[in-house]
Amino acid sequence: MNISVPRRVTAVAALAALALAGLTGTTASANPAAAAAAPDIPLANVKQHLTDLQSIATANGGNRAHGRTGYKASIDFVKAKLDAAGYTTTLQTFTSSGATGYNLIADWPGGDPNQVLMAGSHLDSVTSGPGINDNGSGSAAVLETALAVARAGYQPSKHLRFGWWGAEELGLIGSKYYVNNLPTAERAKVKGYLNFDMIGSPNPGYFVYDDDPTIEKTFKDYFAGLGISTEIETEGDGRSDHAPFKNVGIPVGGLFTGADYTKTAAQAQKWGGTSGQAFDRCYHSSCDTTSNINDTALDRNSDAIAHAIWTLSGTTTTPPTGTVFENTADVSVPDNGAAVTSTVNVTGITGNAPSNLSVGVDIVHTYRGDLVVDLVAPDGSVYSLSNRSGGSADNIVQTFTVNASTEVANGAWKLRVQDKASVDTGYISGFKLTFP
Repeated sequence: MNISVPRRVTAVAALAALALAGLTGTTASANPAAAAAAPDIPLANVKQHLTDLQSIATANGGNRAHGRTGYKASIDFVKAKLDAAGYTTTLQTFTSSGATGYNLIADWPGGDPNQVLMAGSHLDSVTSGPGINDNGSGSAAVLETALAVARAGYQPSKHLRFGWWGAEELGLIGSKYYVNNLPTAERAKVKGYLNFDMIGSPNPGYFVYDDDPTIEKTFKDYFAGLGISTEIETEGDGRSDHAPFKNVGIPVGGLFTGADYTKTAAQAQKWGGTSGQAFDRCYHSSCDTTSNINDTALDRNSDAIAHAIWTLSGTTTTPPTGTVFENTADVSVPDNGAAVTSTVNVTGITGNAPSNLSVGVDIVHTYRGDLVVDLVAPDGSVYSLSNRSGGSADNIVQTFTVNASTEVANGAWKLRVQDKASVDTGYISGFKLTFP
């Protein structure tokens, strides 16, 4: 979180009303009762992302700050996971303090391009530490929510976009650059921006931004369902990446667990923790490591992010229909051996494959980071699905979206899997293609 930006003022009623209308707009066929429930976001996955960010900082001088090698390594880490999950990613560059900065934008295929719901977080740390709570916590939770969208094959009414910002600690530089370079017509398409900056503070509070009434209510209702009282976020007002979006009239909201403000006795009674101590005693310090995270707060806030994404993006009443071709025969994947394939034969489809071909992958394996997984089209064209990503996690059970519009649809499509390292083993359990 940046500390130098002036505090925001309360939004005027007219803007709040406009935001409310924009965020609650749905298609005529939508049925709220049929909306899909958000998945649980696995805490272990979020913490693994934090461990990976800590390792990046440790290997790069102890931080992940703008202009340092640790920041670029952090961007590359997040981008690789999103690319493997089927996102369309864009690396945006800017210059600040004489150094190149990077924003990462990830778009999930589908949804109304004129109705964009966006969530983001800053990925940079200060130079004095690895920045695991500030703001590895928000970055990791947004990343895992984006990956959950892919795993679920979620097809919301709105278009989903995620962002990871650079140089926030220098004055919201990356997010300002992104917003300022969005053409006016594109800004108008962004119906909401959700910001997550510090959501795992070790002595946590549960704070909700009060900028937009719809977004605020979405978060407050979620925590109320857990029996947790929230408070309006004031410590970080205007000091994080929601501010540039708000300044151009985009509805914003978000969550926060506190920085260097002191937890009161009343707050400690309500939320637990220690009164008279800062929410995060390691704020902007070298001790902001993986030890500086409250697992319960991180878990609750990560689930709240998913809840908001699912709730505010809308959902079709039924999953998109399509023609499914599937192979469920097991295919053993030899340890550190040759590539193997599972084949589905597509017939009866006119013309080319779609730009949003759904590729369902079910691979049982004890170390997914060993695996290179490709989709091979009938003419031999190769589409990378996963290239040794996911670290030590088990299995790849995921739906990827591939732009296969240059390929003839009919023919033998192959899922090709190769184990590129020793010790761990597994097999292809299933492979399917869905043509909309």
